Amino acid sequence: MSEHYDLVIRGGTVIDGTRAPRFRADVGVRGDRIAAIGDLSGHRAERDLDASGKIVAPGFIDAHTHDDRLMLSAPDMAPKASQGVTTVIAGNCGVSLAPLVLGQRAAPPPLDLIGDTSSYRYPSFRAFVEELEAKPAATNGALLVGHSTLRVAVMDELDRTANATEISRMREMVSEALDAGAIGCSTGLYYEPASAATTEEVIEVCRPLTARQALYCTHMRDEGDRVMESLDETFRIGKALDVPVVVSHHKVAGRPNFGRMRETLPFIAERMKDQKIGLDCYPYCASSTILSWSRTWPAMKVLVTWSKPHPEFNGMDLEEVAAKMGLAKEAAVQKLLPAGAIYFSMDENDVQRVLAFEHSMVGSDGLPHDAAPHPRLWGTFPRVLGHYSRGLGLFPLETAVWKMSGLTAATFGLKDRGVLQAGAFADLCVFDAGTVDEAATFARPIQPAKGIEAVIVNGRITWRDGKATGERPGRVLRRTAARDRT
Repeated sequence: MSEHYDLVIRGGTVIDGTRAPRFRADVGVRGDRIAAIGDLSGHRAERDLDASGKIVAPGFIDAHTHDDRLMLSAPDMAPKASQGVTTVIAGNCGVSLAPLVLGQRAAPPPLDLIGDTSSYRYPSFRAFVEELEAKPAATNGALLVGHSTLRVAVMDELDRTANATEISRMREMVSEALDAGAIGCSTGLYYEPASAATTEEVIEVCRPLTARQALYCTHMRDEGDRVMESLDETFRIGKALDVPVVVSHHKVAGRPNFGRMRETLPFIAERMKDQKIGLDCYPYCASSTILSWSRTWPAMKVLVTWSKPHPEFNGMDLEEVAAKMGLAKEAAVQKLLPAGAIYFSMDENDVQRVLAFEHSMVGSDGLPHDAAPHPRLWGTFPRVLGHYSRGLGLFPLETAVWKMSGLTAATFGLKDRGVLQAGAFADLCVFDAGTVDEAATFARPIQPAKGIEAVIVNGRITWRDGKATGERPGRVLRRTAARDRT
């Protein structure tokens, strides 16, 4: 008997997001779900998509983004859709757009990386969620509430620990965010608005996570000389709350720390034996964040990504900028502020070690509002597929896809996402395994990836023939705790 589908992807090779071996099959979509996988040659469809010679995989889940505002300001989500991403995890590093109304105050760094004063206009987390649901983007979004945002909302001075009243107010805001749909809380203890927070403050603010088994995600206090102490603090917080932990963009930074992935990864693996721990990473030797002298001097090279007073220097090497200004580098940095930068401060061998680590997810950590962004914003996922999997043979393609889909969905509790199976949501990516790769470079960072043929979100095609289709079927995703999954 002939079945009828809304969409059939025909003749492709399926990699299903579970690390299982690939196989040839058609994929039938009905509504927002995958309805059938197999030989569908005798079945009709409203629309056919020829995937002959191509891979059909689950859409990629970006484990670490700062796309909170992008989902509203550029809902086609081209930087992510163009590389096969169908879901973004937003609100990382302690920075979320809500709940915060700045009024006439300037957004302090690093909150200014995702928005200006006018962007912070949500008195509750629910208000932000409701706007995202009323104005869908091309990708799904799973949202974290940021600890730094909470501190800015309730504290008059950020260079101290919060008092009992302030902790109580922040705890109530975490509860409200979780009720509104947040999947957890993020911290950015590395950054100035939260660096004075004690471990105990974080634990007390995050108490509401426990009952809901929500996530604790963190840009740790230190990713350099004190990385082991920071890992220990992170796991202590997770233990105290009895919740899963995600270590954001795990790295070891600074030349004296090159090679220390040999130390951190076994430690993480050992601690995974008695608590739930996840980690994400990006496939580059350079990081990107706010510009400051303290972050500049340990780096081997620094590129300016944006400068409010001096936009003419966007994309330039700091050495060249200082020469043009006729200033020492430290003085040039002060003249550029507020600003952002790319810091070359990691070892390629360490990058490969963390990418190859069995439990590592892939996250871009791209900054979509930078004038000259890090190429990871547009290139992370195809770079893993092309350069690291196909080119270097760091892991099989099935493993690469799993690190970008099935593993991420399981870690963040996104039910029926990240796998290509009958009954799962139809979030899919069709790509050419022989050509897929990044096109973005540090010199030309805003370039769509090579080899991404089509991207489908909730059954609708969002990217095709190298451009956005205008479809915006994205949803705000809630977390399903492991004990609640069926």
